[in-house]
Amino acid sequence: MEIILKEDIIGLGYKNDIVNVKSGYGRNYLIPTGKAVIASPSAKKVLAENLRQQAHKLAVLKQNAEDKAKAFEGVALEIAAKVSSTGQLYGSVGAAQVVAALAEKGIEVDRKIVTMRDAKQIGDYEAVVHFHKEVEVKVPVKVVAENAEELAAAAAAAAEEAAPVVEEAVEEEAPEMEEAEVATEEEAPAAE
Repeated sequence: MEIILKEDIIGLGYKNDIVNVKSGYGRNYLIPTGKAVIASPSAKKVLAENLRQQAHKLAVLKQNAEDKAKAFEGVALEIAAKVSSTGQLYGSVGAAQVVAALAEKGIEVDRKIVTMRDAKQIGDYEAVVHFHKEVEVKVPVKVVAENAEELAAAAAAAAEEAAPVVEEAVEEEAPEMEEAEVATEEEAPAAE
């Protein structure tokens, strides 16, 4: 089903875009809520005329979006989260945490225009801020352990505990191996 969007819908398209969607999604959600209209030939003509008349306004909107995007130059976020000893996060880091971290840096942005794949482990990720159809800003996000010192100490302690156990196991296996070798040597001449 071909429709014309009446507002920006992240993941689908921007205002005045003509997109194809499944019939049920269009008929049951987008059209009744006023977010889209059916892309009939007459609706397409009306859209083309509106875009022609609004070209100046659209250029101003794009320029405003580019000005907002300039505030993001050199911005890199580091978000601390609680982490298990295996490096797995308790919960996840998503768009809401990115918006909160941006607010701490003095950059206000609506959560609805930020997309990010949920981070479930520590590492480097990327959040995308959609200001305009043609203006998107990628913000690097580094997820770090909130309790990094505790995790490092726990990992070191676990390594120290594991090391003596491994040495003892090696010492216990060595005499058994020698006895097995001697037994095979004694059995070999008997087989001849």
